[in-house]
Amino acid sequence: MTARDRAGSAGSTGSTDRTSTNLRPIAVAATAAALAVAALTATPAQARPTHSSPPSALYTPPANPDADRQILDLVRHRKLKDAAGVLAMTRTPQAVWYGDGTPDEVRASVRRTVVDAARHHALPVLALYNIPGRDCAQYSAGGAADTPQYEAWIDAVRAGIGSQPATVILEPDSLALLPSDCGQDDAQGSRTAERYTEIHYAVEALEPLAGTKVYLDAGHSGWHSVNDIVPRLVAGGIDDATGFFLNISNYRSDSELAWYGKLVSSCLSYVSAGGAAADCPNKWWAVNDAQAWLDAHVHAAPSAMKHFVTDTSRNGQGPWVPPSGVYSDPQDWCNPPARGAGARPTLDTGDPLADAELWVKIPGESDGQCTRGTPGPDDPERGYQDPAAGKWFPQQALELVHNANPRLLLP
Repeated sequence: MTARDRAGSAGSTGSTDRTSTNLRPIAVAATAAALAVAALTATPAQARPTHSSPPSALYTPPANPDADRQILDLVRHRKLKDAAGVLAMTRTPQAVWYGDGTPDEVRASVRRTVVDAARHHALPVLALYNIPGRDCAQYSAGGAADTPQYEAWIDAVRAGIGSQPATVILEPDSLALLPSDCGQDDAQGSRTAERYTEIHYAVEALEPLAGTKVYLDAGHSGWHSVNDIVPRLVAGGIDDATGFFLNISNYRSDSELAWYGKLVSSCLSYVSAGGAAADCPNKWWAVNDAQAWLDAHVHAAPSAMKHFVTDTSRNGQGPWVPPSGVYSDPQDWCNPPARGAGARPTLDTGDPLADAELWVKIPGESDGQCTRGTPGPDDPERGYQDPAAGKWFPQQALELVHNANPRLLLP
């Protein structure tokens, strides 16, 4: 089985925003003196500009309240460096997830986010996660009941964004994990056809907004071949979107993602010029063969090609390699041990095809209650039961801090 990008476990089981609580001021006040030196050594996520348009900094939303509780608890136990690390991680720009909720709720919540981001002259990243049949009815099951309900929800998101700038991560797992991939389709393939209709509707609703860029789901380099994911992107309306996203809630390395993204973008360009996706490289890791295909078939300038963004929130140590022969279903995507936070979010990647490196998955939030093919309920790699999808996972949060690459705190 190919590696899966369980982006649905990446941050929302239905919450539409994180409201501030009294905990964060208490935690910050309690830790201010103790963490002063450590916090000053934290690597800054990105400098905030004073005057520029459009915004060149990314938005940092309020943290998961349970992260604040963990910070306060660490300070109480005099684990100050760990507290500073978790604080630095929560102060790094991250996506805001929207799943479920009524149209009125999501309209108001999105509006609050984009207005707050504009007040800070920062660009919000909105991860929309409400597609019917979400996550193949597994750990992050849910979503809209049907296509009309989903379209009404998207209309509310559009109204919430209005004229404010926003980057939209449109429905993680929606194209890399189609209904036809998980036994949800009927003999006529109608549910998969509906999925493409729903995604394309969202693109046409959101991409025309001033300052809004929409990116579609392309899974990651350990999941689909280039010539398999490209037809899905085309059917989902990539021609009308800014581009595609990679690695949401997964762990593939930056260099691997950059190469895979280049090949997907190049194949899309080739198809738009009349070529067939089947001719694109299906073994992207065969670098010499793939490069030869690029040299022979793709000559478009990067400005004329589809761009991409990547999720670097947890890929600092790359993917986890499960022990051989131990688990019937290793679930290498699900709370793998000893991972680390990755490259800090930025809009300046140095790659003409890569628009941004982002933290889309909220680092420190659980992927789900992983059993790796065992009867459970414990995660056999950890010896205890993982929190439900989207819940704060203190042990994993510390792993991400300790193994961050680059470091979250200077030595």
